[in-house]
This record gives sequence, structure tokens and C-alpha cells, in this order.
Amino acid sequence: MTERTTRDGRPRTVLLRRGEIHTPADPFATAMAVTGDRVAWVGAESAADALAPAADEVVDLDGALVTPAFTDAHVHTTATGLALTGLDLSPARSAGEALALVRAHTAGRPGGGALVGHGWDSSLWPEDRPPARAELDAAAGGRPLYLSRVDAHSALATTALLDLVPGVTALPGYHPTGPLTSDAHHAVRAAADAALAPAERRAAQRAALGRAASLGIAAVHECAGPEISSEADFAALLGLAAAGEGPLVFGYWAGLVTSAKEAAEVRELGAAGAAGDLFVDGSLGSHTAHLHHPYADAPHTGTAHLTAEDVAAHVAACTEAGLQAGFHAIGDAALSAVTDGVHAAAGHLGAARVRALRHRVEHAEMLTADTVAAFADLGLVASVQPAFDAAWGGRDGMYARRLGPGRAATLNPFAALSRAGVPLAFGSDAPVTPLDPWGALRAAAFHRTEEHRIPVRAAFAAHTRGGWRAVGRDDAGVLAPGAPAHYAVWETGRLVVQAPDDRVARWSTDPRSGTPGLPDLTPGAPLPRCLRTVVDGRIVYDRLNE
Repeated sequence: MTERTTRDGRPRTVLLRRGEIHTPADPFATAMAVTGDRVAWVGAESAADALAPAADEVVDLDGALVTPAFTDAHVHTTATGLALTGLDLSPARSAGEALALVRAHTAGRPGGGALVGHGWDSSLWPEDRPPARAELDAAAGGRPLYLSRVDAHSALATTALLDLVPGVTALPGYHPTGPLTSDAHHAVRAAADAALAPAERRAAQRAALGRAASLGIAAVHECAGPEISSEADFAALLGLAAAGEGPLVFGYWAGLVTSAKEAAEVRELGAAGAAGDLFVDGSLGSHTAHLHHPYADAPHTGTAHLTAEDVAAHVAACTEAGLQAGFHAIGDAALSAVTDGVHAAAGHLGAARVRALRHRVEHAEMLTADTVAAFADLGLVASVQPAFDAAWGGRDGMYARRLGPGRAATLNPFAALSRAGVPLAFGSDAPVTPLDPWGALRAAAFHRTEEHRIPVRAAFAAHTRGGWRAVGRDDAGVLAPGAPAHYAVWETGRLVVQAPDDRVARWSTDPRSGTPGLPDLTPGAPLPRCLRTVVDGRIVYDRLNE
């Protein structure tokens, strides 16, 4: 990690030159100077010649692209690290393969400690069912084992883990042999989290932040809460990030706030807001997203965790305290509850006060024209995950099976949100979908439903500036003099301008337009490779000279 100051204590100046600088300050810039933790200058090679003698370091980019670093606006850091370092069931293509992965993982970790895994998706398996509890008990050798589904809204647990949760069989969402949902799932997840050793937790968090840095991500929004992880996990992650080893972490705590005292308690945890995965509903994959009309493949409308009245009370209390609020909402009924509730709070406190806090909604998948308009009117940030459409969209995808093709085609309407002026912040929801910012841009620009596609430039802004604006920072996410020095260096092919409307693309690539290009994200084209990631002027990942 390179220091930002010289030995005599003055801010260190790094001059990068002979590359492509993605900046609004100069569409033809090839060089950039960083002093301390700020961008000092961007421009052309002729000016770089004059700056070079005074620089403490000159970096020859050799044609590499420099962009603002990415922000991932929705991450579960410890769970992501555990998937990276532990039991990842996403490769399983049958219940038998999942059980084989469990057996191999268990054999590699002798002893009696709890085991944690993630990523199974039985909707893709020929059996169309997950392993039964007895099968898991045998595969895990009788040890406590927690396996979250790919969407993290249901899970499998062995008998030994259930035995650690007194009264679990009486909780809503308990199933004697199959996946657990609702309160039963939350209780078992808490038991699994409590069983993690501190060293294992720290290793997982470091692995996740290291992976983020290697992908050009300078900041992540941790979405934690009492039904997702624990205060101890949250504090450990914020402490690790504060040491400055990797990307910045903005923590959200999903605690329901109804008073100034509860708002203060959220702040005392170090949280940026009482937001993130404060569940209004669940997920489509687990049949727990709350719908106005029943699922196409189940005779119910999912699960409602909060009402519009609950939403209104939370938003009002947070707004009074000057604290950002937010919710997890996926189904159309859940999103109606959110917008109705925020409207009610705005009616009580005044719309300007509510808009000023930039309250946010995570996922926001099943939007209608009315709820999109409400987002715009209320200044709600849409924290969305384009990889969801890539994974589950299309006529034959999970969304179509759950909702039918007609309703499925309305999901993740990024173009409608963008046209309405709704602030977009892109993320992954890792480990639900992997940390993969360029892949997310590709998914948004080449959405499976053509009418929902947005230009790559708009997607790039949502994955860079959008994440900063979602935490109230309007100065970051762009390379311009005075901006924070969060940037990434990329090895990539030709730079182009891609937009759903070919007329726009043709004009934008004309030199007269002065539109800076970005890597070609056409499906099948190789994605850029990160060579260096810099956070606040510090190198947190470096392969530039290898």
C-alpha cells in the first residue's frame, strides 16, 4: 500500500501519463496528477511534460484506461467472503452434486465447529428440490450446517444447527424437512453467525474486500442488520475497513426506527443509515416477495413483513433525526407499501425534508409506472442489481416461472427509472450475484428485455457516481480536479460508446461530440482487467507492473 505523503510529511504527487483518462474535464485527456488523496489535474501530454519534474512518481500507463473506481451499493461482506473461502454451492447442478460438495467441505475441516455455505438453487436442478434434512445430516457428519439459497431468503439447516435454536419449530417459516424462511430462517442464520470464530470472520471479510479491490471497487455499501448478521459482525467489518487496507465500507443497519433514541442507537453502531435490507418482503426465488396477485407457480402472494404504516413511521423518525432510511422491497405489493408509506411521511413532514435525506430502496424489481413516478417524486434512490436480470430474466428464466412471461418482462426497468430522473446506484448483492462491476454494466446495457436497456455511460455513472450520491457524497465518483482520488487502471480493448439507440451511438463516437468512450461490453467480448485500484490516493490493489 503506497503512502499518500512523502517522508518530510508533504502530500505526495503521482503523475499518470500516456493512457486514456475517463473524465468530464477533458474528453481527450491522456494524463492525470494526484496529490495526496485528491485529483490535482487532468489533461494532455504536452502539459504533463511540464508537471513531470515536480512529481514524486511518474507512472507510464502504456495506453491503459483510467476511470473512477466502482462503488458496489449492496454487499454482504462476510457472507461474500465465506462463499469465496468456504462452501460455495453455486456450481452444483443437482441435489447429488450439492451433497458431494458438502461432504468434501466437511472432510476438509475436521472438528466439531459449525459450517456455512451459500448458493444452492434447486430451480435449476433436475430434481427441482433441495437435499432433505436427513441427507444433509449424513453429508455433514452430524455437524451444524447452514446453507443459504442463492437469493439468501431461505436456507437449509442440519439437525445439529436447529438444536442450537430453542423453539425454532414454533417459528413462522419452519419446515420439518425443507428450506426455512421468515423468522425460522432468521433465527437459524443468527445461530450460524454466532458460531463463526473471530479469525474465520476476519479472514472472510478480508477475502471479500480483497476481491472487491481486485475488480476496481473502491467502496462497498454493507447491508447488515439484526435479521441478516450481527452487531459484532458489523463492528468487526467497520473496524477492518477503518484500518485502510482496502476499499471503503459504508455500513447500513436494517433496524426499524420509530424514535430519536432508536435513531441514535443506529448511529452509535457507525451506520450511515437505518437502511439496506430492512425487509418489506422477501425474494421471488423463495416465493416470499410480496405480490398484488398470486405467483404463477404457487397459490399465494408471498410474505409482507412491513406495512405502509410501518414504512411511514420509520421514514418519519429517520427524517426527524436527519438519518437516511431505506428498505428491501422486490414485489409490486411491497413497493406499493414503500411508496405509500414514504408519501405519508412526506405529507406529515414536508416533501423537501424527506427528499433531502435521499432515502433508498434496495432491489426495487417489480416496479410499475406509478411506483417509478413515486420514486422520482420522493427523491428515492433505487439501489439495484443488473446481474439479477442476467441470472434470472428472459422468457425461460426463474422470473418467468415465478410470475409468468408477462409480469416477468416488467422487472428491473432501468430505462424507465433513468428517464424519470430516479437516482440509480448499482450493486451486486454479493454473494447473491458475484462482485463483477463490468458484468453489471453489460447486464444493464444488454438487459434481456430490450425496452429496459440503458446506455453503457448511464450504467457506468450508476456504478460509480451513483453509489457515492446514495451516501450523500456528490464530490466523488468522477475524475476531476479536487475530487477524491478513487480510481482504477484497466487493461482493455478499444473504447466505444454503446447505447440502445444506434443513432446516439453513431453521433457519440464522432470526435466532434467529445464523448469519452468506455470498453466494448458487447456480450462475448472480453471484460477489462484491473491493473491497479486506488482509494483516497492509496494503492489497495496493484498488478500494473507485473
